[in-house]
Amino acid sequence: MRTSYSYLAFALAAAMVLPAPAFAQNGQSPAPQTKPAAAQPFDAHDLSGVYVLRQKAGFALSNDVPPMTPWAQAKYNSNKPGIGPRAQPLGNDPMMICDPVGYPRILLYNAYPSEIVQIPGRIIQFFDYFNAHRIIWTDGRQLPKDPDPWYYGHAVGHWDGDTLVVDSTGYDDRSWLDADGHPHSDEAVLQERYHRTDKDTVEINMTFTDPKAFTKPWVSETKILKRAPAKTEIREDLCVTSDEEAYKDEMRAPAATSTK
Repeated sequence: MRTSYSYLAFALAAAMVLPAPAFAQNGQSPAPQTKPAAAQPFDAHDLSGVYVLRQKAGFALSNDVPPMTPWAQAKYNSNKPGIGPRAQPLGNDPMMICDPVGYPRILLYNAYPSEIVQIPGRIIQFFDYFNAHRIIWTDGRQLPKDPDPWYYGHAVGHWDGDTLVVDSTGYDDRSWLDADGHPHSDEAVLQERYHRTDKDTVEINMTFTDPKAFTKPWVSETKILKRAPAKTEIREDLCVTSDEEAYKDEMRAPAATSTK
C-alpha cells in the first residue's frame, strides 16, 4: 500500500516547538504572541477535526489485559506467531487477506490520522488506515436489539455534559481486537467517552465488555487525539487483494522459509 508521510509533520512539530521570544531581535517590533491551545476558545460539543492518536499501549486498549476465557484463550493461541500459518510474518492476521480491520482496532493504529465529522443526527469517523468509516448515530435512536454483525459495529451516542458517550455492539467476531490477535465475540459491547479538553485535544476512555471472551471488562488507558497539521488529508489507503497476494508471494512466504 502506498504511504503518505504528511501526518508525520504533526509529530515533528510537536517535538520541535520552542517558546517564542517576546521581542524580535535588532530592535524590530514585538513578535505576535500565540495563545496556547488550552487558552484558545473552543466548543466542547464540537469534536470535528483531523487527529493523530497518542497512547502508551502500542496498538491495544491497554497493557493491562484481563484474563481470557478458555474459548478466547484457544482463539488467541491460534493467532500467536509461530503456530500454524502464523509462522509467516503476520501469517493469519485477517487484514493480510484484506478483511476489514474492525473496531476498535482501526482506531488504535496510531501511525495514520483519522477524522471526525459532525452533522445533525450523526457523527462520522473516517480512518486513513484501510480507508474505512464508522457512523455514530446521535438522533436519539437506540441500539438495535438483534443486529447483523458488522466489522465496525452499530453505534449510538449522546452527550453527558461535555462528554460524548458512545455505546456500540453487533461486532463481527472475525476481526481482531488488536494487532496482538486478542479475539472478541459477537456479543461484545463497547463504551467510549470522548472529552475535548482544549482546542487541539480530545481524550478518549474506553470500556470493552465481552463475557464470552474476557472474565472482566477491559478498561483502556486514557487515549489522546491531537489535532493534525492543517491541510492533512485522509488518503485512499485501500487494501487491494492482488497487491496483498503479490506481497505474500514475494516477501512474506520467503521470509518464513528456512535458510538452513
